[in-house]
Order: sequence, then structure tokens, then C-alpha cells
Amino acid sequence: MKVLRTPDTAFAGLPGFPFPPQYLAVRDAKTGAPLRIHYIDEGPRDAPVVLMLHGEPTWGYLWRHMIGPVAQAGYRVLAPDLIGFGRSDKPAAKADYSYARHVGWMRQWVEALDLADITLACQDWGSLIGLRLVAAMPERFRAVALSNGGLPEGGPPPRAFAIWRAFSQWSPLFPIGRIVNRGTRRALSAEEIAAYDAPFPDASFKAGARIFPALVPFAGDAAVPDQKAAWRVLDSWHKPFLCAFSDGDPITRTGETRFIGRVPGTAGQAHRTLGGGHFIQEDDPQGFVAAILEVAAQGAQQ
Repeated sequence: MKVLRTPDTAFAGLPGFPFPPQYLAVRDAKTGAPLRIHYIDEGPRDAPVVLMLHGEPTWGYLWRHMIGPVAQAGYRVLAPDLIGFGRSDKPAAKADYSYARHVGWMRQWVEALDLADITLACQDWGSLIGLRLVAAMPERFRAVALSNGGLPEGGPPPRAFAIWRAFSQWSPLFPIGRIVNRGTRRALSAEEIAAYDAPFPDASFKAGARIFPALVPFAGDAAVPDQKAAWRVLDSWHKPFLCAFSDGDPITRTGETRFIGRVPGTAGQAHRTLGGGHFIQEDDPQGFVAAILEVAAQGAQQ
């Protein structure tokens, strides 16, 4: 496995991102290769954890407006970069990435830090990986705040997603900062767009970002049995589970209906609609923060 690492100089002077980097190495279960995961770790180390998991094709920078307010509310906030993204290591071949590997890498990271009493805050692929972690080790989690994501278990992809997946595989250019900008309601600044581009100095660093859309487990995918097994856990999940989807995301529109009423922990929750596009952390960070703090507080009462 050839592994690339973005130079630290690429991340110098990022706007609104003063957080010192932390690193932890995991090992790939198949090859034994070490892989370094970068993460932000803010707030009291002995406080309940809020785990913020980003998706495609972003990195921990996506949470920059939310990390401080949640930490100031008394929580330990951890925001890792998935392998292939941000400051984390990036296997160079698309074949080095799979859904199962991503879940395995992040499970190692959670276990190595011995995290517990976790409220999961997730969006996009952060939910595909994060909800699998909840199902794999439910004793470590106390609540979930889900926005613009899901846990597909087969079936056909939505048309908007099928178009996005084809673009990710076949477009000769894959301008990540501009892609993120198109997924927000507000226009990102040139500096913010550059920050999303920073982890990818050239096309060779983008294998993970390119392959992620193809790994979403729709009909016939090898990951579908694992998805169904995870859903069997969620079908009995009575801890607080709050949905806060946006009003302007064509990819995940109505996605909350797959959870509300099915996951027992969604009962009685103040599910809400946030204002923005797919990357709601850019458009309505205050609304998402409020949802996280509400469900985390309820989790403490369980």
C-alpha cells in the first residue's frame, strides 16, 4: 500500500481554524500498513465526548464553526479526518479503500483513545461510518445527532446521487473546494475554498475522495449485509436519536423519514429542519450545534 501524506505547509494559516493537530496511528487489517489519523481534540479531557464525523469530500475543517461552541458548553469535542482526507494519511490507490476498511480504521481510533459516553454528530459519509460504529459498539455511545446522511442498505440510488457518483468517477477534473462550495447555500470565500483544497496538492492525493461515492452500498453492493446487521442494532436503539436535516439538499431530502419512527430513540425528539444545503455545517452551524447540545443533554439522563 502506497501512502501519501500532505505536507504540513499546506495547512498553514487556514481561516478560522486555530486548533492544534493531534495524531494517532492505526494499522490496516489487511496489509498491516500503519496509517496516521489526524484529529482535533478540544475541551476538557474528562468531559462527555461529542464526536464530529465529516463526509465526502470534506475534512475536519468543515466543523470549524461548531467545535468551539460545543467545547465551551462543557464537552470534549473530537473531529477526526477520515483516512484519505484532511491531514490524515491517504492511500494512493482507489483499490485501497472500502467501506469495511473505513469502519475498521475508525473503530481502531475510537478504541485506541478509549472513548466512551459519546454523542455522535454526523453528516454525509460521517453517518455511513458513524452509525456503523454505533451499531458495532453501542455501549460507547449515548446519543446521535444526524444531519444530511443515512445508512443505505440496498435499493436504487436517488437520481441526484447517481449523477454525482458518475461525475466523481469520470470527470477529468475534481475541484474539491468548488464542489463543497456548490453544496452550500452561502457562497464560500476564496480562502475557504482553498482550505478545502489544501489536503489535495495534486490529483494523486484524491483517490479516497474519488472513490467514496462508488462505495455507497446501494443494490448488490458487498456491504449491504453489514448494513442490514447495523440496522438490526438501530432497530432496538432506545437512546436519544435526533434528526436535523436541511431544507435544501437534493441528495438527502426526506432522509430523516428512514429513521424517525423506526429507530426507537427518535420518539419524542424535537427533530428539526435546518436552513441550508448539503454541507449544513457551513450554512447553519448554530442550528446544528443546538441540536447536538440538546440530544447530548438527553443522553446524559439515560
